[in-house]
Amino acid sequence: MSTAFVRKISKQFEKVTDPRVNRGTNYPLIEMVFVALCGAICDCNSWVDVAKFGKCKLAWFRKFLPFENGIASHDTFTEMFARLDTIEFYAALESWTRDLAHSLTGETVAFDGKTLRGSFDKAAGKSALHSVSAWVCGLKMCIGLKSVEDKSNEIPAVQQLIDMLDLAGAVVTADAMHCQRETAEKIIAKNADYVLMVKGNQETLQAELREAIVQAFEEEHLGLRQSKTSEKNRDRQETREVAVLPVPKDSPVFANWEGIATIGAIYRTREMNGKFEESQEFFIASLPCKVRAIGQHLRAHWSIENSQHYVLDVTFTEDASRIRKGNGPEITSVFRRLALNILQRDTALKGSIRSKRKLCGWDEATFEKLLAGFTEK
Repeated sequence: MSTAFVRKISKQFEKVTDPRVNRGTNYPLIEMVFVALCGAICDCNSWVDVAKFGKCKLAWFRKFLPFENGIASHDTFTEMFARLDTIEFYAALESWTRDLAHSLTGETVAFDGKTLRGSFDKAAGKSALHSVSAWVCGLKMCIGLKSVEDKSNEIPAVQQLIDMLDLAGAVVTADAMHCQRETAEKIIAKNADYVLMVKGNQETLQAELREAIVQAFEEEHLGLRQSKTSEKNRDRQETREVAVLPVPKDSPVFANWEGIATIGAIYRTREMNGKFEESQEFFIASLPCKVRAIGQHLRAHWSIENSQHYVLDVTFTEDASRIRKGNGPEITSVFRRLALNILQRDTALKGSIRSKRKLCGWDEATFEKLLAGFTEK
């Protein structure tokens, strides 16, 4: 039942501190969180939308919580969520998703960054919010989010996020920026594995990788494993060739990387609308030298772009959001990702994420069906 969904919200957000002096005498925090999350699911993309949605659905909301003073104004939503502690809110997201995911053993967890382009505020001298997220590719679920500090980059944010999360049994993937020895050490310390891309930011490692792979092909190394896959989607033809090799034991360069067991390369070709593109990248991994398994993790990594970033931009219009006061951008990012988790895990309703959002906003019975199905998982 939907009441179980409310209990789940109360449990996960009970440790979030209400920043108001009177601690929400008129509008309790849990009521505002419930309305905001339901609004994010039901196609509301601003605090004005959320407040109007709440007032239109007040009778429905009162089935689950008292709402003695009705629904707060959009200004109250703006002020309230601008002042919430983002660390506590991120912790609530991580706690919620940990309950859902149970075990990450064998799952690809992709780390990647995204800029919320509409969140800048020139008048206040505030740049657009950039955050990194941890995405479980197979479960289609964001399990963690961390803001990148102003005038910093993603590297420390990803390392801090790794420290926060329970990644036991998972395979962490990340682009070349995060090919850092400290990052690899943190992943191994979490009893997880990694597949990290290698580019020019690690020149010595890249050169050693290229030489070892080329030599393995020339000498027809017995440990060399190869796999080729092709995929056609409408007017696009893409081919991926993956080669892996056990890490050479006599290399001092590879010895500097905690847990490294396999090195490899991936060669991609793409033909689209008569244009031909090709690229080659190298990677290191702590996984055994099994080419198909590693190739699957490499392929899965890109689902963070298609299943999270693209959907947030196109369906949730995240880039166009002008919520920018205080911690509002970070808080709404959490709501959107929670909403996306709920919508993508749903199997009761048919249709796209966009159509599900609209249906839930229009029809209360449909919305309750979605919430009940999610709570039972």
